[in-house]
Amino acid sequence: MTTGSRQIVIPITELEQSAFCKTDGNLRTLTLEEEFQAGVRWQKVPIRYLKMTPEEVNDGVVSAREVLGDQVIVLGHHYQREDVFKHADFSGDSYKLSRLASEQKDAEYIIFCGVHFMAETADVLSGPQQTVILPNMAAGCSMSDMAQTEDVEDAWEDLTSVLGGEDEIVPITYMNSTADIKALCGRNGGIVCTSSNADLTFDWSFERSKRVLFLPDQHLGRNTALKMGIPEDEIIVWNPYALMGGHSPEVIRRARVILWQGHCSVHTRFTSQQIQASRDKYPDVNVIVHPECTREAVDAADYVGSTEYIVKMISEAPAGSVWGVGTEINLVNRLAKENPDKTVFCLDPIVCPCATMYRIHPAYLLWVLDGLMAGLVINPIKVDGQTAIDARVALQRMLDVAG
Repeated sequence: MTTGSRQIVIPITELEQSAFCKTDGNLRTLTLEEEFQAGVRWQKVPIRYLKMTPEEVNDGVVSAREVLGDQVIVLGHHYQREDVFKHADFSGDSYKLSRLASEQKDAEYIIFCGVHFMAETADVLSGPQQTVILPNMAAGCSMSDMAQTEDVEDAWEDLTSVLGGEDEIVPITYMNSTADIKALCGRNGGIVCTSSNADLTFDWSFERSKRVLFLPDQHLGRNTALKMGIPEDEIIVWNPYALMGGHSPEVIRRARVILWQGHCSVHTRFTSQQIQASRDKYPDVNVIVHPECTREAVDAADYVGSTEYIVKMISEAPAGSVWGVGTEINLVNRLAKENPDKTVFCLDPIVCPCATMYRIHPAYLLWVLDGLMAGLVINPIKVDGQTAIDARVALQRMLDVAG
């Protein structure tokens, strides 16, 4: 239980988020040596990979994949840079990739081109004979880092103490969280969600309890709750650095949705002012944003949904339509390229890729593939036994609910 206010700690992944922001929109892959100049943390690699040109790296990846064959599959998240994404056997958002990971029974190695929590999830859902690999161990997630295990455990103890027991509240954790947090939810009757199925997991939770603790992204939680008709005065934000989350016992008891004070560094960049600017320039624009955006941006948009939803909406839209998109720039650029008959652009004029996703440079993918060819497993992701068991419970509940 928390006994007083704590010193506020900003995750280093949050401080690094602007490292790759550009005003010219140029996200061309450079040599790893050049990209190291961005001033963020990178995992060390053998020197030979630092000076390899993107073309040399690409040829190496293609050759390695030919040698390794079906014993390796590569999963690529939508936010990966194009020079990595093109090597993926399967692509998708976090929900789709978690489901795909659970279905891959034959591949001996699963290389996850995403961030750390995604690779952890793949390890939890994959078979015991399989090994999950993350090309760059520095590819974390600032949102995930905002929900530290000790803080969440303290909050859960505080909440159950005030509310009179664990049956009074259900924990829901967004996929963007560590295996430890997913395990905490699994042990306490909770569930995992993604932006594709958050509403379904809210329904599931309210069938079992009066309240939910939603973490770590307050914006997805708030947008989902409001969409479901939950009044604003029954939604509160839990500050992990304040005593009792910054609330009195009475306020906590009145709440139906308790939101963790976390956010996505990419999606909170999108604003209603950017949306209005897009409407001024293109009167017939369709504005579509991710639900990790702030309520302000969500309310100003025409459509709101997961990355899979955004891909589907734009891909199936009529020729000549115009789309202003509020999500990660690598996906927006890919959609623009794949839909040349439409106008597709990012709402934010400053190009800011997800700084941790961007650290999966293609040279890191080549490095781990070269390792496998030499009989060496580089960067295996392994969740410890009991944590994996408990996390799988919460993940399986999500998979069952989402169908």
